Amino acid sequence: MVHKKAVVAGSTGLIGSRLIELLVAAPEYSLVVALARRPIAASGKLQWRAAEFERLEEVLGDVRGSEPVPLDVFCCLGTTIKVAGSEDAFRRVDFDYVVRTGRWARGANARRFIVVSALGADAASRVFYNRVKGEAEQALGALGLPSLVVLRPSLLDGERKEVRPGERLALKFTRPIRGLLPKSIRPVRDIDVAATMLAAARADRAPLLVESARMHEAAAQLG
Repeated sequence: MVHKKAVVAGSTGLIGSRLIELLVAAPEYSLVVALARRPIAASGKLQWRAAEFERLEEVLGDVRGSEPVPLDVFCCLGTTIKVAGSEDAFRRVDFDYVVRTGRWARGANARRFIVVSALGADAASRVFYNRVKGEAEQALGALGLPSLVVLRPSLLDGERKEVRPGERLALKFTRPIRGLLPKSIRPVRDIDVAATMLAAARADRAPLLVESARMHEAAAQLG
């Protein structure tokens, strides 16, 4: 088996924490680096690096190493305007930090860059959130990454560490009728989004875009 390395930006969030679990359990990864603001307990193949996106070259300089080991970079960064505090602060996370991570991945000759965007992402949207997500997708596409995979999940279904009242209310009403909703807009479980990311990393030829409808039950399909 060819051993690989992984870097996860946004590793303590809803999707990132699930993805870390899957990557640590995946036999093909010999090193999993979690980018996080606060230290996390390192064990076995899991290591922590400070999420300082203004100096990723310094923070991650030793990850690639001298060995020609394939590197996959996963980006699960995302916030809300309310949590961030302002539109500028939101854009700093969901655009600036995302694109900086992609730029580092290109410079590190990463094999694949897999990023979580959002349903409705559109650089021409009048909705600020969707527009920033779409602009980030465009900027990543312009970097010339060897392989870029963009996930556009619907409402995320999972237990967050942070409180998002709007999301919690939406889940309260949609969970009971989950099976009746079209897959394209049905809330998607956090573990299924994470499993979709791992499946994309494992694919010989991964798609550029994965819509929400294709993420459901991905965890069960990992085997």
